[in-house]
Amino acid sequence: MKTYHLTTPISDDDIKDIRIGDIVYLTGSLTTCRDVAHRRLVEEHRPLPVNVTDRAILHAGPIIKDLGDGHYQMVAVGPTTSMRMEKFEEAFVKETRVKLIVGKGGMGPGTERACKKYHALHLVYPAGNAVYAALHVEKIVDAQWKDLGMPETLWACEVKDFGPLIVSIDTNGDNLFEKNKVIFNERKEAEIKKINEQVKFIK
Repeated sequence: MKTYHLTTPISDDDIKDIRIGDIVYLTGSLTTCRDVAHRRLVEEHRPLPVNVTDRAILHAGPIIKDLGDGHYQMVAVGPTTSMRMEKFEEAFVKETRVKLIVGKGGMGPGTERACKKYHALHLVYPAGNAVYAALHVEKIVDAQWKDLGMPETLWACEVKDFGPLIVSIDTNGDNLFEKNKVIFNERKEAEIKKINEQVKFIK
């Protein structure tokens, strides 16, 4: 396991050697982007009003404090379940050429293909740390599609050392969650066998 510090914009070379299980800290541009924003881009073919090319998105519905005069403060920004965006993510990456997709939990084969073909990473932010994450948001620089409400608005942020982010899908298309499922299921079967031998007298 290695630790990387990335700064946007991110190039193919910046992430080509990063592998599943590695840790990333991000500095630069990070935009919250979840279900409805993905649907608008992919299904309604509406151009994303925030540039995320060679940058990062975060699957999250944050809590924001409106300071007035177009100024905002991030209060809490915990990741939401990435798998909800799975049906959109391959097309989203193709269209936007985003480099880092940050969320909670694993993603599936569409995202694997996108990460491999378009040289991107999916990363996991530890759940339960929404307030801590907000401390690493230095500034909210833009807010788009506010008609969607606070959770679904595209909040374009400047972050510093945002992390730790655990790489779950790398540019080879390897998927940490899927590999772990195989390992854990093997362990589970071995334990079940042991237990069955110990309780075989029960009918």
